[in-house]
Amino acid sequence: VQMDNQFSPRKVPSVCSFRYGLSLLLHVCNSIIMSQRMCLSLTMVVMVNSSDPHGVPNASTEDSLDVMKNPVYNWSPKTQGIIFSSIFYGILIIQIPVGYLSEKYSIKKMIGSALFLSSLFSLILPMAAEGGEAWIIACRAAQGVSQGSALIAQHAIWVKWAPPLERGRLTSLSLSGVLLGPFIVLLVTGFICQSLGWPVVFYIFGACGCGVSLLWFLLFYDDPKTHPCISVSEKNYILSSLNQQSSSRTRSLPIKAMIKSLPLWAIVFGSFAFHWTNNIMLFYTPTFVDSNLHVNVKENGLLSALPYLFAWSFGILAGHAADFFLSRNILRLNTIRKLFSTLGLFLPPFFGLCLVHLSFSFSSTIVFLILTGSTGSFCMAGLLINGLDIAPSYYGFLKGVTNVIGMIGGLISSILCGMILNENPESGWFKIFFLTAGVNVTSLLFCLIFGKAEIQDWDKDRTEQTRL
Repeated sequence: VQMDNQFSPRKVPSVCSFRYGLSLLLHVCNSIIMSQRMCLSLTMVVMVNSSDPHGVPNASTEDSLDVMKNPVYNWSPKTQGIIFSSIFYGILIIQIPVGYLSEKYSIKKMIGSALFLSSLFSLILPMAAEGGEAWIIACRAAQGVSQGSALIAQHAIWVKWAPPLERGRLTSLSLSGVLLGPFIVLLVTGFICQSLGWPVVFYIFGACGCGVSLLWFLLFYDDPKTHPCISVSEKNYILSSLNQQSSSRTRSLPIKAMIKSLPLWAIVFGSFAFHWTNNIMLFYTPTFVDSNLHVNVKENGLLSALPYLFAWSFGILAGHAADFFLSRNILRLNTIRKLFSTLGLFLPPFFGLCLVHLSFSFSSTIVFLILTGSTGSFCMAGLLINGLDIAPSYYGFLKGVTNVIGMIGGLISSILCGMILNENPESGWFKIFFLTAGVNVTSLLFCLIFGKAEIQDWDKDRTEQTRL
C-alpha cells in the first residue's frame, strides 16, 4: 500500500487518536454484549437450585432472605437447554441480513440501537423469568437478534476507519472484547449472586450496556470525513490510505462469483473450524474442570475464566504483531494471514491432546487448559479479518455469511461433545480433541492452499457486476 509521506503512520498519532479510541469503544461494547450473553450460564445454577420455588415451610430468616434475593424455579434440564440455546437462534437468523444492510445504512444507528435493546432485554430478564419459561425464552431470542446485529454490523466500520497497515491491531483490539466479557462474567457473577442475588447480575450488565450505548451515539460517526473532532492529519491519513479501496454500496451482490471464489471458501472452512473449537471450550471448560480437578464452584469459575484472560492478551498481541510484520515488510500480507490462521487452528487441538495425555499434575493441567482455550484467538489476525482483505466492499455481508456457517459448526460440535461425554465421561475428552484436530487440520490445509489476501476481481470497481 503506497501512502503519501505527508501522512505516514509515524507522523500521525496512533494511540491517542480517534480510530484507536473507536477500537477501544468497540472493545467495551463487545465485552458488555458477551457479559450479557454469558451471565445466564452461571446464574442458572442459582436460579434452579431448588425444586420448590417457594422454599420450605421451616426455612430460617437467613434462608428466606436468600430466596428473596435469589428466586428459584423448577425448570428441567431440557427447559434449561432450550433457554440457553434460544439466544443463538436469534443470532443465527439476523447475521446475514444485517451483514448485507450494514453496507447500505448507518452503522452508528444499527450498533447503538442494537446495544441498547440488548441491554434493555437484560434489564427485564428477571421479570421475564417470573412470567415463565416462554417469556424468558422469547426475551433471550430477542436479545440474540440485538446482539447478532451489533456483532456483525461493527465489521463494516473498518472499511472506512482502518488503514491497511493498522487493520490487525484495530480489529484485534475491538474483537478481543468478546474474550474479556466471559472472563469478567466468570470472575464476578458468583460473588454477585451470593451477596446481592442473581437478578442484580442482569441489572448491572444491562445498566452498563445502556450507558455504553449512550456514549456510542455521542462519540461515533460513520465516516472520518464527517467526524467533527478528528484532527485534519488523522482524517487525511485514513482517507489517503484507503483511496484505493473505495466501496460501491449501490452494486448488487455478485453471488455466483462469491460461490466460485476459493479464497472465500477458505475463510468459510476456517470459520467453521474456529467456532467448532471455540464452542467446545466455551460450554464445556467448567465441565472439564469439575470432572478432572474436583474443585468447588468459585474455584471452578476462576479456573474457567483464566483461558479467556490469556485469549484476550493473545488476540491483542496477534494484531500488533501482524501489523508490525506488515509495516516493516518482514512478511507479505498473505503470509501473515496464513501464519496466524495456522497458529489459531492448529494449537488448540494440539494442546487439547496434551491436556488429556500429558497432564500429570494440577499445575500442568491448568497450563494446558489455558493454552487450549486461549491460542485460538490468534485467528483474530488471520482468517477472522481475511474478508476485509479480499472484499472490503462486501465485508459486512461476507462476515454475516461466514459467521452463520461458523456458528453451525459450533452448534454441531457442542452437540457431539455432549453425546460423547454422555457415553464415556472418562475417555471421551480424547475423542473430542482428536475429532477437533481432524476438523481443524483439514480446514487449515484448505486455508493454506486456497487462502488469499488480495482484493478479488469480483470486488473491484472495474469488474462487471452482472453475474447474479
